[in-house]
Amino acid sequence: MFSLSSLLSNLNYGTIFFLMLLESTVIPVPSELVVAPAAYHAAGGNVHIVLVIIAATLGADCGATINYVVSYYVGRPLVYKFANSTLGRLCMLNQEKVEKSEKYFDDHGIAATLTGRLIPGIRHLISIPAGLAKMKYWQFLLYTTIGAGVWNCILAGLGWYLHSFVNEDQLNDKILEYGEYIKVIIMLLVALGLGYFFIKWAIRRYKRYHTDDYDPTKLRH
Repeated sequence: MFSLSSLLSNLNYGTIFFLMLLESTVIPVPSELVVAPAAYHAAGGNVHIVLVIIAATLGADCGATINYVVSYYVGRPLVYKFANSTLGRLCMLNQEKVEKSEKYFDDHGIAATLTGRLIPGIRHLISIPAGLAKMKYWQFLLYTTIGAGVWNCILAGLGWYLHSFVNEDQLNDKILEYGEYIKVIIMLLVALGLGYFFIKWAIRRYKRYHTDDYDPTKLRH
């Protein structure tokens, strides 16, 4: 039986798909140490970079779908019960993390399924509130694919870039080092993007309140 470390050290399209499936459920597999090393080897000609991204994104879709379906059908009480169980804690899960992902989803609506895929601590759990909220599956899958695809492209770009000056025995340390910078930048960009759309919404609402033909019933739409 393969261990996680052996899978990480023998990356191919199948193991990339499988590990990213696990990463998108509740099993703590670091996506940085899957996609970036695979892209590093793609730069050396061992695998194809596009197929790496496709395998990783399909795996993420399947893992996220598992979370979505389970949450959709079992409901909040059982999800929380699992999060607070011994097995849930072994998966580095707890009720606070689930509640945090739910709050993010409630605050940002269905678009949270896309932006949440880019935020550490939220990305692998955002499919749970989507399922609990009975979000339409086609919307969930579309936003998940876009968000996971963007994240995998970023990691693949990092791995490809590191191939030019990092030895393989130093690769994981460099990925984790650069990964922290990437996470900060992504969180800032997401915050700026959300802030931009909030400001646009607030301006539209302000203008509708202060126009001569203001009709309160329009605010419901």
